Amino acid sequence: MSGTTAQRRERTVAANQRRYRDLMSAFPTGVAVVTSVDAEGSPRGMTCSSLTSVTLEPPTLLVCLRRGSATLDAVNTHGGFAVNLLHADAQHTAELFAGSDPDRFARVYWRRSPSGLPHLTDDAIAVADCRVAGLFDVGDHTIVLGQVGGISRSDGRPLLYGLRRFAAWPHP
Repeated sequence: MSGTTAQRRERTVAANQRRYRDLMSAFPTGVAVVTSVDAEGSPRGMTCSSLTSVTLEPPTLLVCLRRGSATLDAVNTHGGFAVNLLHADAQHTAELFAGSDPDRFARVYWRRSPSGLPHLTDDAIAVADCRVAGLFDVGDHTIVLGQVGGISRSDGRPLLYGLRRFAAWPHP
């Protein structure tokens, strides 16, 4: 008999995770960078494709952030976050904020909103400032509900992600 029960279980879990990733890669989505500030006022952020509208009244959305991440810690500390919806030419920013570069904010142009949240002004077609309205731990992520406050919008096509690659929304 090959492997222990624990090893067989690990292989099964790994196979299920691959199948789940394959499933979710077939569902294209927009790309956002969620940003906040930590207790020292330093900007934190991470790429997030798990984003959806929850309610219109009050306007509320949700994002899913990795537990233990500096971004989630900053969101908890600040009590708010910004959702930066990236434009079609911002793939480099999506990749930068998906990685572990500690100087990511030094590599992009950003400014603080009136509420102190980092806005990626050169890379986003829309930004929403949100106040944390709820937190729910699920597995290795935390679902963060955000009540939307300020919104800014500019022209452009959104960046999409699906089938494990980036694409732009097609021209009309």
